[in-house]
Amino acid sequence: MNVFDYAIQMEEDGRKFYEKLAEETGEPELKTIFKLLAQEEENHRDLFQAMKDGEDPVKADSKVLEKAKSSFKKLMERKDALGILRKDPDGYRHSIRTEEEYIKLYEDMAKKEKNEHAAKLLQQIAEEERCHLTIMENIFDFMESPKTFLAWGEFSNLKEY
Repeated sequence: MNVFDYAIQMEEDGRKFYEKLAEETGEPELKTIFKLLAQEEENHRDLFQAMKDGEDPVKADSKVLEKAKSSFKKLMERKDALGILRKDPDGYRHSIRTEEEYIKLYEDMAKKEKNEHAAKLLQQIAEEERCHLTIMENIFDFMESPKTFLAWGEFSNLKEY
């Protein structure tokens, strides 16, 4: 299986997953977060497609990927996970853990891959996923920032005694 085909499919599954969550949630904040995440998955898929277009397909073949399956497909089949993410305002944190698992998955596959070029590509994809994780964390921080603030002591109602 081609390394990039696998990564593209993972991103496409992620986009569909987040779009489904955005449609099904009643929470406006979660809807916005899931729409942003779906867009990020699409952007990431496009990046992997561009990387694939500039690569020799034979060099990007991997035997390790034949054994791996998309985690998002499994997650979409689990109705309890969808219910949790739809209703829990902090449920999107699950997305962070999933992205961290993807990074580990790609790094582990890179270590097991016998094709040296494919191993380097898997490591490169892991690095891209790490950048993607940072973007996801920034989205969450941005959405949470109106809820959290630091009140300065000089503006508080504390009295000196």
